[in-house]
Amino acid sequence: MKLYNADLSPNALRVRAVAFELDIELDIIDVDVFKGGTKTKEYLALNPNGKVPVLVDGDFVLWESRAINVYLAGVKPERNLYPDDLQSRALVDQWSYWQAIHLGPAMQRVAFERMLKPMFGMGETDETNIEQQLKEIAQFLPVLDCALAGKEWIIDDLSLADFALASTFMYRDPCRISLDETANVDAWIKRLEARASWQKAVAPILAFGRK
Repeated sequence: MKLYNADLSPNALRVRAVAFELDIELDIIDVDVFKGGTKTKEYLALNPNGKVPVLVDGDFVLWESRAINVYLAGVKPERNLYPDDLQSRALVDQWSYWQAIHLGPAMQRVAFERMLKPMFGMGETDETNIEQQLKEIAQFLPVLDCALAGKEWIIDDLSLADFALASTFMYRDPCRISLDETANVDAWIKRLEARASWQKAVAPILAFGRK
């Protein structure tokens, strides 16, 4: 399988982490999104949205990170990252969609304003936008914290939902997003980040930060 990847992308990170958790070998092809790598004719033939990641398995092409992770989990169903039980699977989907629609966008917009803009010279930081996103984060973080009370993982056993949610938090420290008031979230993300699969997946991001 080939994975078209950008190291700094949270979407690509969650796919790398799931693949490594499942011990699935990927031929990782880095795409320079800042130099138009996703806008070439060849790349747009794979993903007309011009986004990363893209998975290619033989003649099969799949984009959207959450769909890719469901596909990868199906390659190794015995690992139960996307459970067969109907209710458990529905909860995985619930939290994956919740991350995509609610918490994730707010966290990523703060990361864009506080980290990516200064790093890549993309203009002045928009403090008004940051203030609005921080209100969203303050609304949604307690929802996750409450759901994690007394649990090791979001639906008891490790699942795709944990990896989807975790990708939201990758830039929390440089973006000054505190978890001091959400102890369950803080403990959960530290458990996830201690896994070998996550450490391998996040290594390129850490290496970039040391440059």
